[in-house]
Amino acid sequence: MTEYITRVFKNGNSQAVRIPAELRLNSDRVQIFKNAQGDLVIHPIQASRGAAFMQVLQGFDDEFIHFMEQEQQEALPLQERETL
Repeated sequence: MTEYITRVFKNGNSQAVRIPAELRLNSDRVQIFKNAQGDLVIHPIQASRGAAFMQVLQGFDDEFIHFMEQEQQEALPLQERETL
């Protein structure tokens, strides 16, 4: 296992660690915690873009979709307003 010495610095009100290019993460979010020995452990969080949204969509049945389409057709007319 290769060890790297790197620096700790302040980023705003947070403390940050420079990660060497050889250890670059393929994620923009990580889970970080201290283990029982006091070591910091960093786990990249894999991007699951849209997974929660798609899961929510699975809960909509045909009746709900029909209702939403009907609501769209019965939408209120645009309001008339003074020009600025």
